[in-house]
Amino acid sequence: MEEGRGVKCQSCSKPATVHLTDIVNGHKKELHLCQDCAEQQQLLKQQELNLPAILQTLIGQHIGQLTDELARLTCPACGIKYMEFRAEGRLGCPHDYSAFRIGLEPLLQRIHRSCQHVGKTPRCHRGDATLQAELVELRQQLRATVEAENYEEAARLRDLLRIKEATDESG
Repeated sequence: MEEGRGVKCQSCSKPATVHLTDIVNGHKKELHLCQDCAEQQQLLKQQELNLPAILQTLIGQHIGQLTDELARLTCPACGIKYMEFRAEGRLGCPHDYSAFRIGLEPLLQRIHRSCQHVGKTPRCHRGDATLQAELVELRQQLRATVEAENYEEAARLRDLLRIKEATDESG
């Protein structure tokens, strides 16, 4: 007999359509009910899945005392603030993982059981992400040296950036 087929409601003997399994202290307890009995016992709640609210709860559980520090964080690459991410549940760019590391690591550890993503990148392109991050860092350093009017260092960074970009285009 397939699971769920032919099982009767434990309250009224109609065919069961709601199957709940609860495991408490290693003991499995199953409850099989028809739709009407499940509604009478208020086991079914028709609610829309609210991802931002779920993320809010998860994020809130893991950042507690860091809230003030995280509220001041902004991604230098895309400009999104940590609190915007917290409200929307969406990051702005890949650099947010570094910018918001202190708030994201506990969340990622809880959701994915890891803070490091492995896979999903073709072997021939594994170095691309590292090179792209290096190029972004060099561009930021170049902007900062130009603003500081350190033109010799800016010229050196510009040349290094051109070499790395040429490597990226030829690879």
